[in-house]
Formats: sequence, C-alpha cells, structure tokens
Amino acid sequence: MELNRYIDHTLLSAAATESDILRLCEEALKYNFYSVCVNSSYVAIAKQALGQSKVKVCTVISFPLGAMSTEAKIYEAKKAIEQGATEIDMVMNIGRLKSKNHVAVLKDISNVKRAIGLIPLKVILEISELSKNEIVKACEICIDAKADFVKTSTGFSKSGATLTAVKIMKKTVKNKLKIKASGGIRDVETALKYIETGVHRIGTSSGVAMMLNQTSESIY
Repeated sequence: MELNRYIDHTLLSAAATESDILRLCEEALKYNFYSVCVNSSYVAIAKQALGQSKVKVCTVISFPLGAMSTEAKIYEAKKAIEQGATEIDMVMNIGRLKSKNHVAVLKDISNVKRAIGLIPLKVILEISELSKNEIVKACEICIDAKADFVKTSTGFSKSGATLTAVKIMKKTVKNKLKIKASGGIRDVETALKYIETGVHRIGTSSGVAMMLNQTSESIY
C-alpha cells in the first residue's frame, strides 16, 4: 500500500510565504504525494511549480469558517480552477447546519458543485463543532448535494480528525462518497488506522515526516 498516494500535502497557514509553497511542491514531487493543498491565492504558483507532473493542486475555499456567501464560494472556486486547481475543498456553512437550516446548506453545496462540474468537491464538516447527529445530517446533505468527498476538519478549529467521527461518516455515506481525514494526523501509524477505517485521502502537513519515519518498506 502506497501511503504517499493517499496524502494531500498541506500548507494552509496564513503566514506561509511563496518560498514555503515552492518547498511544499518540491516535497510533493520528491515523494509523489497525491496533491498539494494550498490556499487559493497560491494555486497559480503551485501549478507552475508542479508543471506536468502527476501531483494535483487542491485548494480550499471559504476557509476556514465556511461562512461566505454561496456566490463568493463559487467565484473563489472557479478562479482557482482557472489557475490550475484540480480539486476543491469547501467548508460547509456550519452555522446554518446548527440552525437546522438544512435547505440552505444543501443549496450552498449543490450550487458550488454545479458550478465546478467534474472537478472533485470535498466538503469540510468541521467535526469538532458538531454532535454525532449533526455529523450524520451533514453527510446526508453532502450525498444529496452530489459532493464527492466528506472531509473531517479544517485543522484550524479546537480539534481535528477522530476515528470515532470517521466511523460515523463511513457508516452514513457507505460507498456513496469518499472520505478525507485531516487535522492532527502526524504519523504513519495514525494515518494507517484512518485508511483501515475506510478513508480515501489524508490531509496532513506531516507527509515528509511520515515518509522519513515509515516503519515498513511496503508502505511506500
């Protein structure tokens, strides 16, 4: 099992410099990670740095709060795609979900997905802010909205991914959506536990450390 091909090599810090983004891309090329995940203003730089390689450019929109208008999310997503993004991770409108305004949440995701077409859409639920029932409902809405993935966390809230939440997500989406686990996944052992649970992608800023500290040659 090639762990590197599960990894979205991530750098979303507000203080990340252009040099940091270029280093991220160099690392992704060296270890053949699935993608780099950067803020949308850095998509063009990442795309240029990665050239014609197989490493994809993933970006986040309405990050990290999810509280932008749908129109703003669509504009940000389309602009990122124009500049080379091939995957979009959008933050769900968590306040609307907690208000039980499920129609608004559905429309928000559906409209973004419709606008970006075949580009994979991952919806970040921010599980640390949600109850078990809210996680289930969020997943059901993502299925109805025709998203491609549900994702655990931004990594900017009070906590990140948990195996418990991923199991709830997997039980809800079954094989209808893929799952991305992100937030606090920093070592090979933890990453493998998530993959065994049914995760299709790992969002982490510790991908290089995982490759350097792997415990089995068969992992990479």
